[in-house]
Amino acid sequence: MFVGLLTAPLRDWSFKKVVEWASKNGFKGLEVPVSPSSSQLNIDRVLNGGADEIKRLLAENNIEITGLAFYSIKILEDPEDQKFLKRMIEAASALGVEVICTFSGRPKDGKDREETLREDFPEVFGPIVDEAKDHGVKIAFENWFGTNLQGLNHFQAVVDALPSDNLGFNFDPSHLFWQQIDYIEAVHRFGDRIFHTHAKDTEILPFRLREVGVLGRGWWRYRIPGWGGINWRSYITALREVGYDYVLSIEHEDQFFGAEEGFIKGKEFLERLI
Repeated sequence: MFVGLLTAPLRDWSFKKVVEWASKNGFKGLEVPVSPSSSQLNIDRVLNGGADEIKRLLAENNIEITGLAFYSIKILEDPEDQKFLKRMIEAASALGVEVICTFSGRPKDGKDREETLREDFPEVFGPIVDEAKDHGVKIAFENWFGTNLQGLNHFQAVVDALPSDNLGFNFDPSHLFWQQIDYIEAVHRFGDRIFHTHAKDTEILPFRLREVGVLGRGWWRYRIPGWGGINWRSYITALREVGYDYVLSIEHEDQFFGAEEGFIKGKEFLERLI
């Protein structure tokens, strides 16, 4: 197991600068967001002969891309997003990247999550998962509460809808923590489907919670690992118990630290445990 980072807070840097900075500071992996308009790592360039240059840069700096990420909330209803995701799969294969991180979409109008996952999800993602399998790439869905993946029943619904070995999760305990969902139980239940992980903490503000209640706002906030309430010792132990031996990708959304400082402090905390 090793520490990496989701490069989103460094989106204004060149890809070369990100790679060199991350390598210099001891990170071993990069989760790289891409989109049809992204320039940091351009999918068209990768597919038109640019893959070797990127792989050479990574090798020279002893770092890897742990996942290409496309977090579109409208993936189920937008054919263009679906086409882009298929191009990402081709690009990942060309780069030797094993995992694509994405969202499972949001509930369709007039439907709940369960109905959407039962009907629309397999219709859209069936061909995408097949494409990924043909290219030796895994699809990992992040469990963000704003998508179809909210509770563990939704995790199971995804697995039931498309029981493919190359479909699983980019597991993020921070979203489960404030919802009071057992993130350790989730690791044990879905361990063989965890292909990638986000390392992000959540801080509960009891004084605010007592005032507004669980349906209110502002009683929890995201922090870098170690600055919230997640039991990282237990979480990392659980990952080891289920055989996970890949990246802890720091997702930095902590308002109290700048990008570079937050990443480094998060890495120092996690490396003491792994």
